[in-house]
Amino acid sequence: MNTYPALLIVAPLLAALFTGIFVWIEERLCYPIAVLGMLISSFSAYKILMAVLSAGVIHYRHAGWAPPMGIEYRIDTLNAMVLLLITLIALINLVASYKTILVETPDRSGSFITIYLLFVVGLLGVTATGDLFNLYVLLEITSLTSYAQIGLGDKDRGPLASLNYVFIGVIGASFYLLGVGYLYIKTGSLNMMDVATIISTMHDSNTVLVAFILCMIGVWIKMALFPLHVWLPNAYSYAPTAVARVVAPLMTKVMVYVMVRLMITVFGFDYIFSTLDLSAAVVWLATIAILAGGLMALAQKDLKKMLAYIIVSEIGYMVGGAWLGNTTGMTGTILHILNDAVMTFALFLAVGNMIYVCGHVGFDNLKGLFGRMPWTMGGFVLAAFSIIGVPPTCGFFSKWYLVLGAFEAGAYHFAAALIISSLICAILFFRIFEIGFFPEPSDGDDHAHAHHEPAVMVEAPVSMLVPLGLVSLSLIIVGLYSGTIVNTIILPMLQ
Repeated sequence: MNTYPALLIVAPLLAALFTGIFVWIEERLCYPIAVLGMLISSFSAYKILMAVLSAGVIHYRHAGWAPPMGIEYRIDTLNAMVLLLITLIALINLVASYKTILVETPDRSGSFITIYLLFVVGLLGVTATGDLFNLYVLLEITSLTSYAQIGLGDKDRGPLASLNYVFIGVIGASFYLLGVGYLYIKTGSLNMMDVATIISTMHDSNTVLVAFILCMIGVWIKMALFPLHVWLPNAYSYAPTAVARVVAPLMTKVMVYVMVRLMITVFGFDYIFSTLDLSAAVVWLATIAILAGGLMALAQKDLKKMLAYIIVSEIGYMVGGAWLGNTTGMTGTILHILNDAVMTFALFLAVGNMIYVCGHVGFDNLKGLFGRMPWTMGGFVLAAFSIIGVPPTCGFFSKWYLVLGAFEAGAYHFAAALIISSLICAILFFRIFEIGFFPEPSDGDDHAHAHHEPAVMVEAPVSMLVPLGLVSLSLIIVGLYSGTIVNTIILPMLQ
């Protein structure tokens, strides 16, 4: 068991090394090497989660050096769950995107796979590490690889979207690094647990206050909390399909995890909710983010852009829940990290299938899609119902905890925003359903509801449909087991 935390990250890292070499030797071997690396990493993540559930927190010390001088991976139930989520989504996406990688990056598929693996390594490192500076380094690995991947997207808009992401990302990382610097000045340590112990007696320190503010602003920029979201819609919309499918469900959710980790492990609830008393202001900001994301989504005419703004709204859900200041709200936030990642992944898997068949996902291209791609649209509908919050899909249960937490905290405006957002999502997705149910008018036919020939079924390949089907069904499975997840994974972290 001692080797699994290392294997978790070393497997995709070595796979990235070998794919980088085989780009020059035999490029077709890059894909199976990548899949093998992710299989090993996913198995390691599963074993780690089982070990944490049975034996408690895992401490993995690099080169045997004990913290605070040495760097350690500290894995509890919270990040064990997130690690398994990252590896499974990255693996399933790699399988589902094989054909799209060959189509969208035909002359550099091996290089793309190498960057993809390094991106996953960065996400896993950010989630597993117990060191504040190590988190920054791994976060930059994640960011640099995501910039490169997004730049490989739309030839006209992809590079510009990537450049905008670079500028905003560097600002966010700089804020976080400055905050870590202030903590190091005050404590002389970078280990999260050690820093938490030292600053627990320094709640009146202005240096700790500045460090907290800087770290939070940096993390909020990275997670695209409104109004710091300006990089996200174009980055996700113009990225290659294989990139959008993994960045959209994982990048922002991992950053929400980082925020929760800083709140729980480093600064502590007493400092955040008693000494600073910022809860009300941040919950109001989250409320505005929820409504703004929904309203901006209503104005879109492209499905990927619409989903990108829904993500902005969903970020508001998780930030608001975490800052309600009660166990119920934080439970809803952590559960929504899992649920929203799976929901978003299912949606982008379906969108990827549509792009593979139709070329574009502007609303005009979606006419008659239920007749042409019934299996893809079935998965899309199930994911949409989960985003809306229809039981027994998983989206309902995390929203339920968030609403209960809002009422418990007296944040009725936040509860109202959650309900309004669900109604907005219903409007958004039922508009897509309406467009998809009616076929495109034939030439010379001016009436949208005139008689048409039966739609010809042109589905995505089986290698793309099977992952979508599995992920879509998991929305119900995760929903039905929400109570188990809360009682075995989330509540032990918060008690």
